[in-house]
Amino acid sequence: MAEYKLLLPSMGEGVMEATIISWLFNEGDFIKEDDSVVEIATDKVDSDVPTPVSGKIVKILKQKDEVAKIGEAIAILETEGGSQESQEPETKSYEEVKDQIVQPEPEVVSALEQPLSNYSDNSFSNQNSDIYLSPLVKSIVQEEKISDSELRTIKGSGLEGRITKEDILNFVKNRASKSESSSVKEIESPVKQETQTQKPSNPQTLQLNDGDEIIQMDRVRKIIADAMVNSKHTSPHVTSFIETDVTNVVTWRNANKNSYQKRDGEKLTFMPIFIRAVVKAIQDFPMINVSVDGDKIIKKKNINIGMATALPDGNLIVPVIKNADQLSLSGLAKAINDLAYRARNKKLTPADTQGATYTISNVGTFGNLMGTPIIPQPQVAILAVGAIVKKPAVIETEFGDVIAIRQKMFMSHSYDHRVVDGSLGGMFLKHVNDYLENWDLNTEI
Repeated sequence: MAEYKLLLPSMGEGVMEATIISWLFNEGDFIKEDDSVVEIATDKVDSDVPTPVSGKIVKILKQKDEVAKIGEAIAILETEGGSQESQEPETKSYEEVKDQIVQPEPEVVSALEQPLSNYSDNSFSNQNSDIYLSPLVKSIVQEEKISDSELRTIKGSGLEGRITKEDILNFVKNRASKSESSSVKEIESPVKQETQTQKPSNPQTLQLNDGDEIIQMDRVRKIIADAMVNSKHTSPHVTSFIETDVTNVVTWRNANKNSYQKRDGEKLTFMPIFIRAVVKAIQDFPMINVSVDGDKIIKKKNINIGMATALPDGNLIVPVIKNADQLSLSGLAKAINDLAYRARNKKLTPADTQGATYTISNVGTFGNLMGTPIIPQPQVAILAVGAIVKKPAVIETEFGDVIAIRQKMFMSHSYDHRVVDGSLGGMFLKHVNDYLENWDLNTEI
């Protein structure tokens, strides 16, 4: 019998750690090679970790809600045959392997981590060394503004008395209930209520009324919320709009979608066409494809297009089409369909959501004409495309102006005014518009 240390594998560029969500096996259970043994969560996606060997789980080293570094042992297995020496390459500590891990470029580091690391409110910073909090629990503590003194009143149910997610959510729920009871009592006392009206109210305190329901944000929604607030704090947003005649695009797609589905077994959506136009405009204006690092502008070599995708649970995720400029129209269609399918079925890997240099959001999917999208950091621009609708329009011909029914669509381009001025942001949008309006009806796919 030999001992084998199960390590947390690399989860893609920029991912240095993950939180344990749950173990699918217990200590003493026998597992087979390639069995998924533990569910983990990164800042982007949830995924399973398979075992590369068969054996018995002797000890679980990382419990639920605890954080493991890439390359760190999370469990010890007992395997048949072999020797400790033969496993040595697989059992290096994180400290030994961290220098071999590809470090993310500054612009690739997830903006979803920034709100927590940059948080500076000392009243609930929870930096006491004697209170261990996992990143998941810490994010809830900071979101709910739980002070250190309140933390010390919570009895942890985790390993060695550590505070788990369930402990902190129960505390928040009970605190909200007490707040509601206190609010009701104050309303019942006219004298006290009259006194309070003379004092300035705290704008951050929400009053609960009968029938109000408290819904705790899930982990993904908290990450999205932090990212959106962080983006608005980081980038001064400017949004330009343009109405685009996409009649040629609609005509071309209608003429090709059936034959494409019959040939390739996949749907042909408008998104590959939009991405093709955006890629061409980025090649015309490469300073849109940049990130900001302090007072430095990092001009990106690759064109990686993020594609905002709504999930069945109401949340949002942005899978990334890598090197979109190197893909044909058919290649874009296949990549888009694959990423959208895996996003909605929770099969994305962390690498699938990293490295975007520009993002597109299709608000037209929900019947919206236009929107003002928020820039995903550390990118500097994002495009929202609206619903395509038929409209009467004035068309210039050699015989004079005529009114005709055309397919029209609004596009909204939000950009970071620190590095993208109105001229650059506006010209970029105009070029995307021109590529779509002049779409060649003879384009092959």
